[in-house]
Amino acid sequence: MTTDEASTGRAAPTAPGGGISTFKGQDRALRADRLGTVGLLLSVLAATAPLMVVAGVMPTTFGVMGIVGQPLLFVILAAVLALFSVGYAEMSRHVHNAGAFYAYISRGLGGTAGAGAAMVALVAYNALQVGIYGIFGFEVSGLLATYLEIDLAWWIPALLAVLAVGALGWLKIDLNARVLGVLLLIEVALVVVFDVAALADPGPQGLSLHAFDPDTLTGAGVGTALCFCVAAFLGFEQAPVYAEETSRPHVLVPRVMFLAIGGIAVFYTISCWALTVATGPSAIVGTAQKQSAGLLFFLTGDLLGDTFTDVLHVLFVTGMFAAMLSFHNVVARYAFAMGREGLLPAAFGRTSSTSGAPGTGSLLQTAVSLLVVAAFAVTDDKPAGDPTAPVLRLFTWMGNLGALGVAVLMAAASVSVVVFFVRRGAAGAQAWRLVASGLSVVARLFIVVYTVKDFDVLIGAGPDSALSRLLPGVIALALAVGLIQGLVMRARRPGAHARIGLGNEAFQLEKAAHETP
Repeated sequence: MTTDEASTGRAAPTAPGGGISTFKGQDRALRADRLGTVGLLLSVLAATAPLMVVAGVMPTTFGVMGIVGQPLLFVILAAVLALFSVGYAEMSRHVHNAGAFYAYISRGLGGTAGAGAAMVALVAYNALQVGIYGIFGFEVSGLLATYLEIDLAWWIPALLAVLAVGALGWLKIDLNARVLGVLLLIEVALVVVFDVAALADPGPQGLSLHAFDPDTLTGAGVGTALCFCVAAFLGFEQAPVYAEETSRPHVLVPRVMFLAIGGIAVFYTISCWALTVATGPSAIVGTAQKQSAGLLFFLTGDLLGDTFTDVLHVLFVTGMFAAMLSFHNVVARYAFAMGREGLLPAAFGRTSSTSGAPGTGSLLQTAVSLLVVAAFAVTDDKPAGDPTAPVLRLFTWMGNLGALGVAVLMAAASVSVVVFFVRRGAAGAQAWRLVASGLSVVARLFIVVYTVKDFDVLIGAGPDSALSRLLPGVIALALAVGLIQGLVMRARRPGAHARIGLGNEAFQLEKAAHETP
């Protein structure tokens, strides 16, 4: 029995003729050596959309949940995510596949579980990407009305952004990394300027540390606030998706994940604390309820002037564009990995001959975005400022749907880490990582349960709304469809089932078989 057989409980892939599709050339592998530490880190961090979190997630959590201790919540979540990343990063040293989550899950829990995870990942990341188009279109139309006196429906800039992101999806990842990096660095720099200004000229309560008092995390809204803040970290887990496009994935991927978690945690904690300092901890909830998503811009207007605030508004838009582009790249690579392994039609498992990008997966994501944005545009019969308007429903519905899917994947991935190393006979050597992964499972399941329980609050629906059940049901349906597909593959195409999660390893085996005389 081979190492892979021992570690996964599945048969290793065979040479051509053994039930696995035969070698078709280099277009089944993503081009390596295209990303270094900086390029990979920027691509990953762009998905977190830091300005969108500071200007959108933080005021919502303060205002809707009434949680003053949100900065402390970011510290706690960073510790939870670090526990998850210990095992996740170690898995990345053994598994290099653009399928990331589902590849890891299939290595530990088997190909059928991997097929279920693949479908959940495809749905979740599509939802996260498409949801941003709603708030993007809303903000762009608002900027055009304010500064150019142009009255434009939100869905027009949203659809234009879909086409622009789709076009960039065809280009090289190194070009995308440069685009993402420039936008990211500028928006982070401006938020840091605000942080310094707020801490240098604090509100009426001075440099208060009250927001870090554990007593501020009591009350019924803590669980839901936790769900909001978890979504703010999404993006760091995408590093393994680009593993095949790095020269040393076993080194770069773990390094980037820990750098991302550490950087995001410090940035969010300080920025969130700065918001409480600027207003005073006792006033942050009331001010956030009054200003809503305008809280940051309201404060920068007082501290740094109108010109700075205008620039910040523009960077808010470009930051969202960077996040959309980053999520687009991730979805395209998941589709590529699934196509290469028989979970999607084979056409998705091919790369573009000109750029080496997963072109068909990029087209799929663009098509999904066009259809969803168009559907919300057709039903747009309310003013953009109405919280029930389609433009805002698109953002809240899709964003929380995607966040729930990723939380489920993280819980399953942590279980898979434990099983993977136990099956390899490495439980003793990896003991502390397995303990960390076990604790991560408990924390992740807590988050998933609270997310489903409070989904009506997360999407702004009533407690009796069918949506609070239907939207989480989408993730359950995706999981069921994937599991059924995996079972059918195991019965009818055992060779293809054995390849699930192996990614480029199966490709290399087939290549070697063809090159052998």
